[in-house]
Amino acid sequence: MENASKALIIAGAILLAILLITLGILVYNQAAGVINSNAMSDVEMQQFNQKFTQYEGKQRGVTIRSLLQTILANNTSADNDDRKVSVNGNAGIEMDIKDTSAPTDEVETGETYDVSFVYGESGGNAGLVTEITIDTWEE
Repeated sequence: MENASKALIIAGAILLAILLITLGILVYNQAAGVINSNAMSDVEMQQFNQKFTQYEGKQRGVTIRSLLQTILANNTSADNDDRKVSVNGNAGIEMDIKDTSAPTDEVETGETYDVSFVYGESGGNAGLVTEITIDTWEE
């Protein structure tokens, strides 16, 4: 009788150990999935791009200054470089993703500019605006 009770205790301990190991693996897999899911949903991607695409096309200098401030705010609050946006073009307005101030002094308020976008093609920034081109408007 004594051996039977010891056998039941050992069997219970083994089942409990298997249950704890299974639970640990389940928690680990869920946590790894959250860490690895760096991709944005379509709605999040659309909201991210909308901050910039509203400035697309022919814009006045005042609007370009607003765009540069929007880019600076985005780059300052972005959690990684995949979500940051740079600026270039033939208008002499350039902004790197690491800049801490917007080059608003380079923008002439009376001028007209053409704004276009470059979208990321792969990785964490696929489908996101990664670069904004500001050119002088040529009629």
